[in-house]
Amino acid sequence: MRGPHNVWRLIQTGATLERTGAMKAVLDAMDAPPALRLAAKVVWPFRWLGEKGDPSMPAPSRALSALGPAYIKFGQILSTRPDVVGDEMAQELRILQDKLPPFSIEQAKEAVEAELDRPVSEVFSEFSEPVAAASIAQVHKARLAETDEIVAVKVLRPGIERRFRRDIDAFYFSASVIEFLSPASRRLRPTDVIEHFEGVVMGELDLRLESAAASEFAANTVGDDGFQLPEIKWNHSGRRVMTLGWADGVPLGDNDALDAMGHDRVALSERVLQLFLSHALRDGFFHADMHQGNLKVAANGDIIAYDFGIMGHIDEYTRRVYAEILYGFIRRDYRRVAEVHFEAGYVPADQDVDEFARALRAVGEPIFGMDASGISMGKLLAYLFEVTERFGMETRTELILLQRTMVVVEGVARSLNPHMNIWTVAKPVVEDYIKQSIGPRAVANDLGKTLRVLARFGPRLPDLVESALINQSHPPVDRPKSQWRGQALFLMAGLALGVACALTISAIL
Repeated sequence: MRGPHNVWRLIQTGATLERTGAMKAVLDAMDAPPALRLAAKVVWPFRWLGEKGDPSMPAPSRALSALGPAYIKFGQILSTRPDVVGDEMAQELRILQDKLPPFSIEQAKEAVEAELDRPVSEVFSEFSEPVAAASIAQVHKARLAETDEIVAVKVLRPGIERRFRRDIDAFYFSASVIEFLSPASRRLRPTDVIEHFEGVVMGELDLRLESAAASEFAANTVGDDGFQLPEIKWNHSGRRVMTLGWADGVPLGDNDALDAMGHDRVALSERVLQLFLSHALRDGFFHADMHQGNLKVAANGDIIAYDFGIMGHIDEYTRRVYAEILYGFIRRDYRRVAEVHFEAGYVPADQDVDEFARALRAVGEPIFGMDASGISMGKLLAYLFEVTERFGMETRTELILLQRTMVVVEGVARSLNPHMNIWTVAKPVVEDYIKQSIGPRAVANDLGKTLRVLARFGPRLPDLVESALINQSHPPVDRPKSQWRGQALFLMAGLALGVACALTISAIL
């Protein structure tokens, strides 16, 4: 059953791309070879099977909108991957909107009752018609019966899981066909792109995961001045329903309303940029969809963020590597920036470090000669990725997402204050992170973490060392002696480090 469906969906997709005029744009973005272009012409006589779409939209967005929720969400994800679809198409896909009709309030109430196992009237004293409808879910404004608090209730579309599962299967089938017909396309890793999409969507289809992301984000940012997040109402949330506090404020993109309320747009522009950088660098966990539609300004001037379906994560090691890279750019030490890339394994060891350093200089030097108001950190990251790709660095999805979000946040900040000096605003956040991640303070923090690990394993260390030494003397026949020697040395080094740390602390005390 799945095979025929995939074939039919592939034909319908191709017909819609042809009918909306998006086929050529998609093939050009993929740099498709003649074989794939010839195969695409097969659907031309069947274009009448495709959807017309909204003629006011750019062709790619028009086609994906017409094909339904999974395709809309796929387009939104692709807008974060200029490495796959190119900058021009990524820009077009960013305007892709969820132009889908809402489902009925009766269906929404049925879903809430099924998820919470209680009548809607028992949980909410008021429950509005949908106030926003997207590809995966829609939002209702409601009032909690217990506390009289105004809340937002997010409800998944009926049957959305099955529809997405079916279309994702078709996406995998399409990726395999593309890779078969166009071996050159494998450099874009179509199957990996679908896997990334599947991971994002499966997370969004379980609202408990979005609630958990919002909760973690709130815990990380609890001390951030001028920033608010709606509170998750765990007792009224589940897999298909998410209830959180209502974000009451002025949309961050409405400059006239902000001026009328007396808000300082210059201060807001600086705060939104610094908040994003703090979350990305300090926490490694950031809101990856920070456009004006997901941001409001409260009456007291606080910025409120909501919609936590797309969050970005960067591990601590990667953040430190990029802090050192950024520090090298600040000092114009391009040789060191190049060495960091090699040390981290980002660039293959067979590349020439001096040639790479010269390429990095071509990225960095124009920045120092540029008018401060024209500097874009998003563009700097884009140029850096372009250079590193030429030297064999593999695409890192989390960094592409960071770069894309940086561009969006810069756009939000400059819409509030067109003359913003991005570097001046970002400098204190970046400098503070560099102090924390490079130098004596970072060494002390790492030492503390190492001590905690050793303390946990301390009682077992003597037995582990003895076991490793015995195995070194009489290693099993199926294990290389060098491997056991390495384990013994590692354990002894750990023990020695623990002793050294203990002596150092004793001396300090």
